[in-house]
Amino acid sequence: ARARGGAAREGRGMEAPSGGGLGGADPQLQRFIEVETQKQRFQQLVHQMTELCWEKCMDKPGPKLDSRAETCFVNCVERFIDTSQFILNRLEQTQRSKSAFSESLSD
Repeated sequence: ARARGGAAREGRGMEAPSGGGLGGADPQLQRFIEVETQKQRFQQLVHQMTELCWEKCMDKPGPKLDSRAETCFVNCVERFIDTSQFILNRLEQTQRSKSAFSESLSD
């Protein structure tokens, strides 16, 4: 009975983060999931932009990039960097807004 009770406690402990029962651990888990989701989205964006730039700029692969393709890749990457910076700034603003809102609720 003792081992069985221990297993039950472990089971409840594993369910608690999704149920919000652990207090301090739940926000950490939520933040971890948010960060990992953002990383995954960013990686998907990089993959999509790489594919897009390749299709847009690379007419016929050869041993060397011609100047038109090189210029196209540079412009495409610069647009990607600008877009990424914009997205990161928006995410930071959103996070700051959420933090300020959370702090105002706890006051």
